[in-house]
Amino acid sequence: MPEQLADQGRGPNLRQGPGRLLVTLYGVFTVGATSRSVYQLSTRFDEAPLAYVLSAVAAIVYAFITLSLVRGGEAARRLALVACAAELAGVLTVGTWTLVEPSAFPDATVWSDYGMGYLFLPLVLPVTGLLWLRRTRGGAPAAAA
Repeated sequence: MPEQLADQGRGPNLRQGPGRLLVTLYGVFTVGATSRSVYQLSTRFDEAPLAYVLSAVAAIVYAFITLSLVRGGEAARRLALVACAAELAGVLTVGTWTLVEPSAFPDATVWSDYGMGYLFLPLVLPVTGLLWLRRTRGGAPAAAA
């Protein structure tokens, strides 16, 4: 009960309900994109620098969203909302760019072809995140609304 009261004072608990799945998925993508980009940047940078740097950017965005969701509260919710919107813009931009000018990407990024190599989860995640964060607006979790 005291934890529940503390969460009420801090704003929405973003880790409950669908938020728990989002935290898990963003955590998995953080680890995957980080390990992939660190390996590629350190061993094969000259092969596809743009793709590898973009994968590192994706890893940073995933980590930021994961930490914001774990932290919870209204301020973290707003930051995660902005980060999810930036992630969606990145997925759409890079996804389109890889289709229009594939020669710019000799190797794939996490966001290539709208995340096709990852079952389109990089495209679905920010949309789902934006919907969840919108539903938790105003301090009331979706289940209580």
